[in-house]
Amino acid sequence: MRKNNSVLLSTPYIVWMVVFTLIPLGVVGYYALTDPATGEFSLRNLRELGMYLPVLWQSVAYSLVSAFICLLLGYPVAYYIAHTSEVAQKFLYMLVMLPMCMSFLLRTLAWVGLLQDTGLINQLLGLVGIGPLRLIRTPGAVVLGMVYNYLPYMILPLYSTIVKIDGRLIEAAEDLGCNGLQVFSRVVLPLSAPGILSGITMVFVPAVSTFYISQKLGGTDTILIGDVIERQFKQGNNPNLGAALSLVLMLLVFVCTGIMNRFGEGGDSKGGVIV
Repeated sequence: MRKNNSVLLSTPYIVWMVVFTLIPLGVVGYYALTDPATGEFSLRNLRELGMYLPVLWQSVAYSLVSAFICLLLGYPVAYYIAHTSEVAQKFLYMLVMLPMCMSFLLRTLAWVGLLQDTGLINQLLGLVGIGPLRLIRTPGAVVLGMVYNYLPYMILPLYSTIVKIDGRLIEAAEDLGCNGLQVFSRVVLPLSAPGILSGITMVFVPAVSTFYISQKLGGTDTILIGDVIERQFKQGNNPNLGAALSLVLMLLVFVCTGIMNRFGEGGDSKGGVIV
């Protein structure tokens, strides 16, 4: 009886996964492995991917840099939130979540207004005799847009991991003679490793597939793989090649997720090592 109830309760989820995940994946795979002219099975689209490898590696590089910057900025924020009172934690947690309630497009366009040649930042710099500087249409602007939009994805898993660290472990380390730096490096950091890995993955996955940020904040030399895929579907009129690129990007995401699951296993049960 209990087994039947479990199957019944899981039916909506199974239907949702089939309709909105498995079927779209099957469509992408079909277009990626068929000839655009004849519709027959072909590896032509996959053979054409070689010319887009530099764009793919550039997308990976931008995403890794953004994830690393998010880690440097997000870890102190998450650590501070986790060590405040419960009331303050709820308030600060809400502040971290608040930007995510605003449209992603509006947040990116706001940076366009700030960074453009006649934007607010250059106007302020002009008051002190500096500029105008080229702040937009640069790789730095693209990374800035990624960091701003995806920083909450780093803070939230880090906070969830750090707040669960048993304070008695820190007290034990201090009783054994560890200073603040040693406590952090030998206890706090190892225990927060699952949150770090989860945060890096949650930032990297959307960043590597983004296209709107690079279009609005980047220049002609900051084309990402998401831009190429969009052009194949909208401008290039070659959905088969776009599907092949999407398939490669999807495999990259699966690899990242697999790495996170592999090295994040048992994170809650492992403690820090005091040498």
